[in-house]
Amino acid sequence: MIKTLNQLGSGETGVVIKVYGSGPVKRRIVDMGIVAETLIQVQKLAPLGDPMEIKVKNFNLSLRKSEAALIEVRTQ
Repeated sequence: MIKTLNQLGSGETGVVIKVYGSGPVKRRIVDMGIVAETLIQVQKLAPLGDPMEIKVKNFNLSLRKSEAALIEVRTQ
């Protein structure tokens, strides 16, 4: 099933299909290692859902929901 990263709940995993957007936001996402075929797991969500903590390549990152909406994933 194809979703955007912001639609995943705590504990869910997905494989990155594509990163949308342009400019510094996309560059920041790609620089963090979020590229096609990368496994991502949602670790935690803040009390109001923003930001979200994800695990990518054995390290944890925090992303805003607006940034996570630019990442298309395939859930397992």
